[in-house]
Amino acid sequence: MELRRTLIMVALASVTYFLFLSWQQDYGTKPTTDVVQENAETTNSVANSELPTVATPSANTDIPTVPAVQKAVSASDLAMDSATSPTVRVVTDVLDITIDRQGGDVVRVALPKYTQTVEDKTPFVLMNQSNALTYIAQSGLVGVGNGSGLQGLDDQASGRPIYDVKQGQFTLADGEESLNVVLSTRTSSGLVVNKVFTFKRGDYRISVAYDVKNTSDKPWQGVMFGQIKRDNSKDPSSDNHSFGMVTFLGGAWWTADKNYNKVSLSDFASDAMSQQVTGGWVAMVQHYFVSAWIPPTQQINQISTRKSSNGADNFIGFTTSPLLVAPGGDGRVSADFYAGPKIQDSLKALSPGLELTVDYGWLWPIAQFLFWLLKSIHGFLGNWGWSIIVLTILVKAAFFKLSATSYRSMANMRRVMPEMQRMKEQFGDDRQKMSQAMMALYKKEKINPLGGCLPILVQMPVFIALYWTLMESVELRHADWILWINDLSLMDPYFILPLLMGVSMFVQQQLNPAPQDPMQAKVMKFMPVVFTIFFLWFPAGLVLYWLMNNLLSIAQQWVITRNIEKAAALKTGH
Repeated sequence: MELRRTLIMVALASVTYFLFLSWQQDYGTKPTTDVVQENAETTNSVANSELPTVATPSANTDIPTVPAVQKAVSASDLAMDSATSPTVRVVTDVLDITIDRQGGDVVRVALPKYTQTVEDKTPFVLMNQSNALTYIAQSGLVGVGNGSGLQGLDDQASGRPIYDVKQGQFTLADGEESLNVVLSTRTSSGLVVNKVFTFKRGDYRISVAYDVKNTSDKPWQGVMFGQIKRDNSKDPSSDNHSFGMVTFLGGAWWTADKNYNKVSLSDFASDAMSQQVTGGWVAMVQHYFVSAWIPPTQQINQISTRKSSNGADNFIGFTTSPLLVAPGGDGRVSADFYAGPKIQDSLKALSPGLELTVDYGWLWPIAQFLFWLLKSIHGFLGNWGWSIIVLTILVKAAFFKLSATSYRSMANMRRVMPEMQRMKEQFGDDRQKMSQAMMALYKKEKINPLGGCLPILVQMPVFIALYWTLMESVELRHADWILWINDLSLMDPYFILPLLMGVSMFVQQQLNPAPQDPMQAKVMKFMPVVFTIFFLWFPAGLVLYWLMNNLLSIAQQWVITRNIEKAAALKTGH
């Protein structure tokens, strides 16, 4: 009879498991891993004369004025018309970008080294202008109101310039280390401008420079602007986040007082920022990737954030110090633009504090150390899955003595459980006497009732920090381990690791003393089920860590419990 009941339970569990897999396949969330669907129809329209003047800015424009101390205006939010301004495509070994000839804005960035998903090997699209997403990088020159009568390049009455270019596509050839793409234009007032994009092999940074020649008989003064424009669409990785534990999506910038400041997309309107910095950077952060403008490092730049007047778009950008070009003279102003993965060493080399866009939260020091340790292990093993296992062993070793204290306390509690049960029957509902008797027993047996809890609480920051380490590290994106685990940044597609983790929790629970309160005991028995469900959608890398930690804890706890029970048996002669 018992065998038949066991077989029925096993069969029901198996059927439930496969039904859940089928439901997940048909109706569950698909692992998108940052995929942005492109749309052939772009939402472009021509918008002329949207740049305000310093003195009388337009009331309905999305563009703020620059503080008078800098005597410049910031960039405009101008749309592009693909029918009148064809695009230029530039392909390197790490970048595939599209530049709109009207304004020379970067309207699409794809990353050939990073695929959309493990199965879909097409390059991941980070930035794009389409019906599904508006996420672009704009730059230009605007004139300073100096009474010369010469306008800037991007604030002319005719609208933003349409650049001339020799060809429609450029490719960094094998053997070449750099590539220059030159866009040229001329204004009616006598400015000749070359907008030069410089690409380097293996580099996600693009140098954007303006070479200005003033052929008029009047001096010209203007500033360069650079800004990132993004709509309110959600983080394409949000479908893979677990129970609201989401990565940051929004703007970030550097100041001398604080190397990393940030504002979420939802707070762009309420937390608008405008200030002057020497050097600095502004960025738009999105899970594993970041886009950033790095203006001239030795100049005073104005950085700002704002929301468009209709609330549809968010902007973060900069304007440089004014550039003065005498009649017949020339000048140059430039900035760097980065669009790529959040690799800390590369970002730190670009500008101080930019590596902090790998946002580990308030446990950053712990998470940073764990990532360094994990990366060092990976340097030897070459596999992130095995590296996580080795990291788990090292972390467990670091807390070995602390864990041993906890397990001894629980083992001693387990040893005196029969005596505690006898006292419960003796004192019945007299809680005061029961409490006094228990405290006397703890004192006699030298048991600390909190000894099993405090060491675990001390380790919790490490667990949380490791969660953010695994969630924020682009190195683990699409990293495989063994067999069916081909992406440690996503949930286990067959839920095998979470189920094994749940079993390990159940086994570990059997080694712990059962709570005296019947209701609490029932709740504790249900905890492995709750945690299993909770971990079903966690990244496989984190579940792997938790499973290995449980297995090591079971081994350590079993040895300690067995030794204590043996010592007690020898002492009592049983």
